[in-house]
Amino acid sequence: MKNDKSDYKLLQRNKKAYFDYEVVEDLECGIALVGTEVKSVREGRFSFADSYVTIKGNILTLVGLHIQPYTHGNIHNHDVQRPRRLLAHKQEIKRLRRRVDEKGFTLIPTSIYLRGNLVKVQISLCRGKKLHDKRAATKERDLNRDMRRELKQMNY
Repeated sequence: MKNDKSDYKLLQRNKKAYFDYEVVEDLECGIALVGTEVKSVREGRFSFADSYVTIKGNILTLVGLHIQPYTHGNIHNHDVQRPRRLLAHKQEIKRLRRRVDEKGFTLIPTSIYLRGNLVKVQISLCRGKKLHDKRAATKERDLNRDMRRELKQMNY
């Protein structure tokens, strides 16, 4: 499979995850969706709020992803908050299980995108940040913003 940027379209990034967690490792997974869910995701009608990934047996499950009902759906529309299965290789799941069993690690979905005509989820192995780490991240972001603003003014 070719990895061109032309067939990649980012639908949404979980900005809160990058603020609350330190991302250690990323993994691309497929997601098992029903037809009306795919149509709603393509329209961008979903939310990451408090979603996370669990591992039971050799199955990755995405819990808490809120996909709104499809606007043109009928009585057979999907359940909004149902757990959704993620598709990954067995060896990757085993490796992730070993890492999650360590203290302080969790799996968080960080972005949802289209690769070709398939919906993909990027999950990240994360470690929670402390309050002082969040303050440092905010301070660094503000300094970078001020620096870019100064450079922009110097160019004019």
